[in-house]
Order: sequence, then C-alpha cells, then structure tokens
Amino acid sequence: MRSLYCGQLNESHIDQEIELAGWVHRRRDHGGVIFIDLRDREGIAQVVFDPDLPDVFATAESVRNEFVLHIKGKVRPRPEGTENNDLPSGQVEILGKELTVLNRSETPPFMLDIEDDEVGEEHRLKYRYVDLRRPAMYQRLKFRSEITRALRYYLDERGFLDIETPMLTKATPEGARDYLVPSRTHQGSFFALPQSPQIFKQLLMVSGVDRYYQIVRCFRDEDLRADRQPEFTQLDIETSFMNEEEIMTLMEGMIREMFARVLEEQLPDPFPRIAYAEAMQRYGSDKPDLRIPLELVEVADLMQSVEFKVFSGPANDEGSRVTALRVPQGGKISRKEIDDYTKFVGIYGAKGLAYIKVNEIARGVEGLQSPILKFLPDEVAMNIMQRVGAEDGDLVFFGADKAKVVNEALGALRVKLGHDLGMVEKGWRPLWVVDFPMFEWDEKDGRYYSLHHPFTSPAEADLDKLESDPGSCLSRAYDMVLNGTEVGGGSMRIYREQVQERVFRALGISDEEAQEKFGFLLEALKHGCPPHGGLAFGLDRLVMLMTGAQSIRDVMAFPKTQSAACLLTDAPSQVSPAQLVELGIRVAKPQKEEK
Repeated sequence: MRSLYCGQLNESHIDQEIELAGWVHRRRDHGGVIFIDLRDREGIAQVVFDPDLPDVFATAESVRNEFVLHIKGKVRPRPEGTENNDLPSGQVEILGKELTVLNRSETPPFMLDIEDDEVGEEHRLKYRYVDLRRPAMYQRLKFRSEITRALRYYLDERGFLDIETPMLTKATPEGARDYLVPSRTHQGSFFALPQSPQIFKQLLMVSGVDRYYQIVRCFRDEDLRADRQPEFTQLDIETSFMNEEEIMTLMEGMIREMFARVLEEQLPDPFPRIAYAEAMQRYGSDKPDLRIPLELVEVADLMQSVEFKVFSGPANDEGSRVTALRVPQGGKISRKEIDDYTKFVGIYGAKGLAYIKVNEIARGVEGLQSPILKFLPDEVAMNIMQRVGAEDGDLVFFGADKAKVVNEALGALRVKLGHDLGMVEKGWRPLWVVDFPMFEWDEKDGRYYSLHHPFTSPAEADLDKLESDPGSCLSRAYDMVLNGTEVGGGSMRIYREQVQERVFRALGISDEEAQEKFGFLLEALKHGCPPHGGLAFGLDRLVMLMTGAQSIRDVMAFPKTQSAACLLTDAPSQVSPAQLVELGIRVAKPQKEEK
C-alpha cells in the first residue's frame, strides 16, 4: 500500500513514482494549489495537488486534518527557497497524481503539535489514541522499545532465560494491597494479581534455571503519584550461585551498555556505592540525587546544652536529629520564600524551619542574622557556622525533630532548593545504596516490618541478632539510584528454611500463618535450594528519566489516572448481576455517613 514511510522520503527518491499512506497533519490552499502535509509514525511529507487533475484536486479540497489518505505521486525537488531543513523530507515534495480517502475524521479533540501540559491530562487520556499520534508520544514509545531491546540483548547474551510466571496467584503480604480476582470455580476464594514475581522467580532458582529474567506487569492497589501506577512494568531478574558483588557488577554493566547503545552516554565504571546509614545522614534519603551539591550536617552534639528546647530536646533524644543545611549564597532568599519553604517542610511533619543568614562571617555573631540567635550562645552559633563551612552570603536551615521527620523534611527541602536555585548539575549520577536495615519498627502496630520484603537475606554477621536485637540487623539488599530516583532494587534471598522461619517470627508471622501463606516456599527450600539473589528494575521509571518525561504516564501507552481509573474505557465499571451470581458475590451498598 506504500513504498516507504513519510519520514523516510529524501533526495534519493527524486523522479521516482511512490505511494504513501498516513494522516493529514495540515492542509493548505495556496491560491489554486493545495498542499497536504501527510504524517505517519516516521515523520511528515509534503504532497502538492494541482488543478490539472480536476477529480484529484476536488478530493484534496475536501480533506481535513486527521483524514486517513493513500496517495500516489512523483517525487521532485522543492522550489528554491521553500526547503524545510527541519524535516528529513524537507528538500523534496510529491506531485500528487492519485488520492484516496481511506477514512474521514471528526475534528480532533486537540491539535497534535501541543506540548504535554497545553491540554489537560484527563482530556489526553480520554482520547489517548489521538494523543499517541503526537510525535513526542510516539518517540517515547519507540524509545521504550529500544530500551527493552537493549536490555533483552544484554541478558540473552549472558545466558538468562526469558520465562513467564503466573498472573493469577495466591494473595501474600508483600507490603501493598493486592488486587483480588474472584474465582468462579472455587466460589468464596480469590486469586491475587502479583505485586511482583518474587516467589516464583525464587522457585525457578530451586528448579535449577540458574539465570532468569522477565519483562513483566505487576499490580499494587496503593495510592498513586507521578511515578506510581496500579499496573506497572518491571524488568525482573534472578540468578543462582552469585553473590551481591557479582550481581551488582553484572547489572550496572547492563545499565551502562544500555545507556551507551540507546543514548550514546557513558556512565561511570564502577558506580559509586554508599551505605544506607550514610545516605540518610548526609542526604536524608535512601535515594539521594547526587547532582545537587547540598548535604545535611549533624549538629546535635553542639545543641545538647542550649536552653532552647526546640533544639536541646531532640539533641538529647536518641531517636531524633538536629541537622543543618547550608545553602551557598542562599542569603538572597526572601522572607516570603522562607515562609513558603516552612510550609513545604510542614507537609513532612516539621513544626517549623529555623534559619541563620550569614552576612559577614568575619564579624562573628554580629555578622549573622536570625530570630534564633538570641537563644544560642555565641560559641555554639559560631561552631555551627564552622562545621557547615558557612561563607558570606550563605543561608543555613535547621531541622530538629524525630529522625524520620528531619530526614523526610530536610531531604525533600534539599531537593526542592536544588531545583529552585538552579543548582542541579547536568548529566547522569547513578549509585548503589547498600547495607540497608533488615527491619523497620512501626510504632502504631508495635511490630517490625521488612524494609524490602520478607525473603531478603540478613547479613551473615547479623544472623545471631534475629531474635535478640532484630532492629540492628542489616540485610544483603541493594538499590540502584539514578538522579534521585530508585530505578532498581534487589537482594540476596533467604535460601535456608530455618533462616526463613526465623525471619517470619521476627516479623510477627506465626508458624501457622507462615505455613498457610508461604508453605509452598518453605517446602521448596527443603529440596536443595541454591544460594540466589536478584533484583527488579522499574522499567517505567527508567524510561521516564531517560526521555525527560515528567510522569510515567507519559511513557505508558494506556495508563490510569491518579485515581486508578481508565478514562478511555471508563474502567473500572459495574458488572451485570448475572456475573456476580456466577461468582457468588453480592455487592454491599455503601454505608451512609452519620451526621
């Protein structure tokens, strides 16, 4: 039906008779001569229709934007002075000789030359099939395909097998809510859509597969944000008889090769590594953006004896922090902006945002400006300035509260300041975060939870602490971070039944509950399970970063909204009473709220 794509047309085709098919991107009537810019996935070609062929010309007059056309014509150079150097086909045009309207189109809901933010996202999602015609959207999908092809090539070349795992599986506690699927043949029972193939890929290691990967859909019923969706895609990887050093080396090699192949960018070799505790101390985050040259500095020891309880209280509390964040030349930040930043950290639970402006450090305290100086001894104030390396024109922010609040509030403030003040360095800054805690304590529930998941192996040196001091156990986990976004996470797995049972008990999972939910895994561990580990990369996040998109929704063909709805198909939707009867389900009416 066509000789080539529109975007492939060039001077080598001059004097050739060709056929093209595509959509009308733009139609222009120039005083008796009609120009149609025909668009397909590869680009645009200009077609000219003269009135010498009355029937063809009349058809050309009738077409409108987004009509689907088939044309035949002869390629010729564009007249001198009318070339378009912005298009690969911009040196030539086609003199149209035949024109067929394959399909008409109503006026499109928006123009296709818009930027992402020029039309409401809900409108774009409702008419996604039109939105995907936009060159920017098509290029992202094409780019995504190139990324997955490069990843597959790397793994295939190294002996990994691409193996599918079930979509209908058993509901297991892995951190987020499961999407449940009622069973018609086992009424009253439910399948769950997998949050990840975690257990199945471990079973594949027990099976002797040795090296597995899968580009797989995962499902989590959780609150959404820019980099979360109810269904998302992982590159899932597992391998046997390798330790964490070997796995991390292999995986960063994959990411380096993929960046070189797809973006022609060279990433560092090796990636830097940082322990979880150090990342939290310096950046307030376990996924630090190393492009931002700002760090948190601990000053609790300097604040322990001050009378100002806002500082001395947390300084003398083992579970709290007092930190300073120096902003070079931040003295230009206005009081209104400081108030705005105070509101910003309040989102993370911070009760306020103290600060000191550094006007002239050589004058000592007289050269500092802040409402809190009256509460600090001069010696303390100057020691803080010395510790953070303050210079004239700087601004120093402070956080004093429970460690979790300080880390989240000042960690987020660090990133926001970096972007607001234009301090984000260009380029790619990958790193590994290692030595994660095995567990985290939940005050509300009064129990430990897995920081990663319950199948993560404890550090060998900490096995004896599982019962006596689980909070101090480290895990054999590792996360890959890129420009402040976690793109991959994994660990060495527990491969001995006795250790898995001890971890379950540390998590408050009884032997009976463990058998009910994970009995098949515990049984498998008895049958010669090899040492194994792996990780999963968030493919959507990775593509989002590499394309510069603002949301993973812009790198997915048919995403959901932030309320987990599909505006295109109007899902989720109600089903017929007959279907519910088949499943043995009755839908309860929502209870009215009491006034």
